Amino acid sequence: MPSGVPFDRQWVFVLEDGRPIIDWGDDLVQDVLSGDFFTNEGGDECHPIRDDELEMLKRAGRIERFDARHVYIFSLPERPRPTLE
Repeated sequence: MPSGVPFDRQWVFVLEDGRPIIDWGDDLVQDVLSGDFFTNEGGDECHPIRDDELEMLKRAGRIERFDARHVYIFSLPERPRPTLE
């Protein structure tokens, strides 16, 4: 039984500077290594994550496993949500 949270692989990218990210939409992305959220308003160049990049994250202990459709990522901070007033 996987303990990582499955993310569709289509939402996992690598920025031009080498940071692996999850695209949450609305210009909000999350760094897989640090868990930090930031906006990608400038549309930084990125590419879909490759198997060799995922293998490095697996060896670094940031992801549990991956397949052709999903990346199983260990615990990350939750996406910020507006609070109810």
